[in-house]
Amino acid sequence: MCGIVAYIGTKSARPILLEGLKRLEYRGYDSAGLAILNEELHVERTVGRVRVLEEKLKHAQGFDGTLGIAHTRWATHGEPADRNAHPHRDDPTKGHGIAIIHNGIIENHNTLKTYLQEKGHVFSSETDTEVLAHLIGEFYEDDLEKAVQSALREVTGAYAIAAICASEPGVLVIARKGSPLMVGVGKDEYIVASDSSAIVAHTTQAFNLDDYTVARLTRDSFRTTTLDNVPITPQIRELEYSLDQIELGDYSHYMLKEIFEQPQALRMTLKGRIDAREGQVVLGGIAEYARELVRARRIIFVGQGTALHAAMIGEYIMEDLAKIPTEVEFASEFRYRNPIIEDGTVMVAISQSGETADTIAALQEGKSRGALALGLVNVVGSTISRETDAGVYLRVGPEIGVASTKAFLGQVMVATLLATFIGRRRFLSADYVSNLLQSLEVIPDHIERVVQLSDEIRDITSKYIDRENWLFLGRGHNYPVALEGALKLKEISYIHAEGMPAAEMKHGPIALIDNGMPVVFVATKNSQYEKVISNIEEVRSRGGHILAVATEGDDEIGRLCEEVFYVPDVPEPLQPMVTVVPLQLLAYHAAVLRGKDVDKPRNLAKSVTVE
Repeated sequence: MCGIVAYIGTKSARPILLEGLKRLEYRGYDSAGLAILNEELHVERTVGRVRVLEEKLKHAQGFDGTLGIAHTRWATHGEPADRNAHPHRDDPTKGHGIAIIHNGIIENHNTLKTYLQEKGHVFSSETDTEVLAHLIGEFYEDDLEKAVQSALREVTGAYAIAAICASEPGVLVIARKGSPLMVGVGKDEYIVASDSSAIVAHTTQAFNLDDYTVARLTRDSFRTTTLDNVPITPQIRELEYSLDQIELGDYSHYMLKEIFEQPQALRMTLKGRIDAREGQVVLGGIAEYARELVRARRIIFVGQGTALHAAMIGEYIMEDLAKIPTEVEFASEFRYRNPIIEDGTVMVAISQSGETADTIAALQEGKSRGALALGLVNVVGSTISRETDAGVYLRVGPEIGVASTKAFLGQVMVATLLATFIGRRRFLSADYVSNLLQSLEVIPDHIERVVQLSDEIRDITSKYIDRENWLFLGRGHNYPVALEGALKLKEISYIHAEGMPAAEMKHGPIALIDNGMPVVFVATKNSQYEKVISNIEEVRSRGGHILAVATEGDDEIGRLCEEVFYVPDVPEPLQPMVTVVPLQLLAYHAAVLRGKDVDKPRNLAKSVTVE
């Protein structure tokens, strides 16, 4: 949530900062702002997208320095308004000329604000960030690094910040706790950003800032310390992907690009991890914990949103293949109960970014109570990857679209590999696993066929986009697919949609069905196929219009439904990876046909790094 980018070096900062903001805009797009420091501090802020800020800067003077900070905002404290946009400045009566940008939430900002007001500070916004800027100014005594350290020792909450000061024109100070921040290392320059998408155009070398860490950057050096000024040596690493992977190319939207990238993304997920001939799954990231996993008495998956739906599929597959009792928990609820963690409990955190605040907190709670902590994440070096005992990377490449698609499939694929890895060591025969892995190997080919239905799905979707209420129904492994289909439709097209088990419809929601209401069934050939057919009949008799995802060659279902999206026949545990794809395309085309901003849906941001 929110995008931070900062630059110190020998080049003009403004174009680098604006380019970085455009690449980070999927993290928040309520407002944007920029500060450049040369002989003076120059600040420009505006409500709206980065392009609005860019247009304003065309007519502004003084923004030609080589040190600057910039921010694109997803509002938490204070409505989207110019006065609440970042950067924020310290009290102008103090004369320090400090400006900061901030991602996170300062939970004790009201207490700090009262303290500062008693000292004569006057505030112009409703944000917690301005409070932090004033607090840094209150502690400032000719050393910005020390002022930041002192201020953050008084802060409760999450933050990633970048600060500059007119009195120190060659210094950029950054800090992090709970919100991601990384530093790209170039020749006589540093680029700071919320994630690597704003860095890869300039350097392939970077390091992540750890929690409670402050870094002081000049044009030719840097140092990192704790809040108490104890030196820390960060680990500089190669960025995991290149600039061309985050370019839009010939696609209209990142979401469509990422849907079409799914076959190749899953091939990368599988690469080197399966030996179908020998019936073996090779997961080096968890190999040293194989004995603990085999002896596990209980597995808890935690996630939020789309990751939670992947976890629900993982629950079905884990119990099916590994025969271990498995639960799925909303990460946001987990730590606010008194969760029972017994000996032999394994906790699996699922997140695309590896920075989801609720999931991190749930993971830390489970780990502190003795659970073995695993992570299934996409971003190398992310917080979850560092907090866990072990884990498996998705390897699906960067995902820019706010509505997750290929990361979801990567999460389901890795959960399947994990369940097979454990199951083979417990009960599954080599022959069974060999056959399963052979089927898994061709899943990308099946998805490649399904995405070719895009034009057909668009034409069908166009018939129903004026309907404001939809149901998505499925059973077994495909029940979470129904949830995911409903989520995709509502988050990018703003159509109200509900997903639920098909049998649950009779226990209340059937009252919603009226003449012409679109009802989407995931109705592939599987162990519950006949039950789903009965549910379809119930909807038909009440006038609902039925759209079904069905198995190729199923002629019977074609007689019961207005529309059918056919997918290849695959083993039941693997069906979600093909059945979800038509629903992704349905949601995408519905949003486009309704004129919505697919990649930047209202009120949403890509990575939820605040609670």
